[in-house]
Amino acid sequence: MNSFILASGSPRRKELLQQAHYTFQIETSDVDETFESHLTPSEVVCELARKKAEAVAVHHPNAVVLGADTVVVCDDNILGKPKDEAEALEMLRVLNDRDHSVLTGVAICHNGKTKTFFEETVVHFYPLTEEDMSRYVQTREPFDKAGGYGIQGFGAYLVHSISGDYNTVVGLPLAKTMRELTAFGIYPTLV
Repeated sequence: MNSFILASGSPRRKELLQQAHYTFQIETSDVDETFESHLTPSEVVCELARKKAEAVAVHHPNAVVLGADTVVVCDDNILGKPKDEAEALEMLRVLNDRDHSVLTGVAICHNGKTKTFFEETVVHFYPLTEEDMSRYVQTREPFDKAGGYGIQGFGAYLVHSISGDYNTVVGLPLAKTMRELTAFGIYPTLV
């Protein structure tokens, strides 16, 4: 059986793979996350996931390495991770009482070959007051999350509904990822 490495420091991705009974190591990559402005959001997440996975795979050529990246898209604009409270509040105002898309790209590398794919989930926020948004920012949850929110934890308060895979919003489209990993000989450990 091939060794399996998660090329991500995301605690959410780690938890999802653990919940699915995978045995893996974690090795983060320090890649430049800038991207070409002409790329579509789906191309962005796939490209960033590929860069992360390949940066780790080069040191472990026989391992199966998984990288992922998530973005929030509203009005054709990619919302990254907010750098401060003001930016987090602005992102929440943009998303307030609206639909937006969350895309997670995944790259799986093994023996010099890379498979990339993405999933998209549409999220609709409740109407929020300034107090609602300010209270959420005070939780400090927004600062390591694309779009300035996480659907898990206190951020669930913001979300009215979703259409698509919940885990895509969390940071890893688990069902699709599990199916793709089987082609690389990676299966959950069911004991």
